[in-house]
Amino acid sequence: MTDKTDKTDQKPSLHYLVRPPKVKTEKPPLIILMHGVGSNEQNMFSFANALPDQFLVVSARGPLVLGQNSFASFQVKFTPQGSVINEEQAESSRKDILKFIEDLKNVEDFDENKVFLMGFSQGGIMSYSVALTEPEKIKGIAVMSGRLLPEVKPLVATENRLKKLKIFVSHGTQDSVLKFQYALDAVDYLQVKGLHPEFHQYQEDHTINQQMLNDVVTWLSESEK
Repeated sequence: MTDKTDKTDQKPSLHYLVRPPKVKTEKPPLIILMHGVGSNEQNMFSFANALPDQFLVVSARGPLVLGQNSFASFQVKFTPQGSVINEEQAESSRKDILKFIEDLKNVEDFDENKVFLMGFSQGGIMSYSVALTEPEKIKGIAVMSGRLLPEVKPLVATENRLKKLKIFVSHGTQDSVLKFQYALDAVDYLQVKGLHPEFHQYQEDHTINQQMLNDVVTWLSESEK
């Protein structure tokens, strides 16, 4: 594990951890891991060694501080009518992640045409928000137990710009935090936009189990080519 935050005075704005590629190439593909609300970069980084050897793996910390070792991309309230988000924070974090990708080019070597986002829960939400609005900068996203924000839809790129984007969606049918219906709704929306997400469902709650991890590793290996 390498903590690269203090590497240079050009350091990216977000704190992050790195797993270098296990197979050395001049310009490896990059995968950015993004955690859920209230968690931190260590959480998703626990999966880093299971990810394909050729990838440079970066686990980013959310820009919003909630408490000690507790971060997020935006604040959210869970109500009987559904999730209510802080829209300004969500939009600010979308821009922060795009800037973070640009900043990484100053301190890490990777193929900027092979940038993937893999996010759980709120990290999955941000993966949608970044990739669907700036698809030229992202090759693929893995959204695990996330949802597509209605607030982002007016910003979504045209179908012609989106057509090369690769998408993996996984969700537990018993999810008690972000309901399974969110995944179904997102997949329907993506298909209307001419996209062909690879969709996996599991008899699980709000979590990443071994089968989910195995499936996303297979998808990454195939999608990176």
